[in-house]
Amino acid sequence: MNQEVLYEVNNGIALLTLNRPDRRNSFTLSMIHRWADLLIEANTDETVRVIVVTGAGGAFCAGIDLDELETIELTPQARRNFLTDEVHRVARAVEASDKPIIAAVAGAAVGAGMDMALMCDMRIVAQSAKFAESYVNLGLVPGDGGAYYLPRLVGTAKALELLLTGDTVTGQEAVDLGIANHVVADELLMDTVMNLAAKIAAKPPVAVQLIRRTVYQSQNVDLTTALNLVASQMGVAMLTQDHKEALAAFREKRPGNFQGK
Repeated sequence: MNQEVLYEVNNGIALLTLNRPDRRNSFTLSMIHRWADLLIEANTDETVRVIVVTGAGGAFCAGIDLDELETIELTPQARRNFLTDEVHRVARAVEASDKPIIAAVAGAAVGAGMDMALMCDMRIVAQSAKFAESYVNLGLVPGDGGAYYLPRLVGTAKALELLLTGDTVTGQEAVDLGIANHVVADELLMDTVMNLAAKIAAKPPVAVQLIRRTVYQSQNVDLTTALNLVASQMGVAMLTQDHKEALAAFREKRPGNFQGK
């Protein structure tokens, strides 16, 4: 079995662990395939309510394995196809997901590794975290969505500064810039992330999925369209058993028991 990405599901939380610690979890083609396939599997698994992505050995992801990059044909079309047909599978799987995805980032998240973290819905980072859009240092352009995700988090001017300099951003700086939600001590990272994931997993899952979808869809439309969208989503949410259970739990001052229906 491919062990480059480990996968387990416990208490409604799917944990994907990038597992090439000797290479700071830089990814290979086979790793990308498993990564994307597991995101799809988690999204279609009704027992999964939240997805967590992290890296083994004190690093998140150092981007593509440069040895792998050297095996690709030296033609523009071959290099383009490698990105669109292979590497971008992960971004497409993230976009298609109905489940919230949290990145737990310690150590390096550079190049495509930073892009992979940015495409998640939330980022909790350790004090050791180091982010860098380092493509420019290799004479390259952000290949895995960095030029799309980063401006949406920090604004165009700051994104261009980071993309054009390749400067490193620490864990605390990532929080200050709006790249990360929280920074914690390294030894507290996974407990913090899993506690957050458990808190979300305990909420009505249909509402969680509809909220995630509404937030992203609303970013690309005008206010009237966004309000029409949320009106439709509310119509669905109010008909779920989870909504009825949430009301009953509120009135009875007890935790809800939500079945995702």
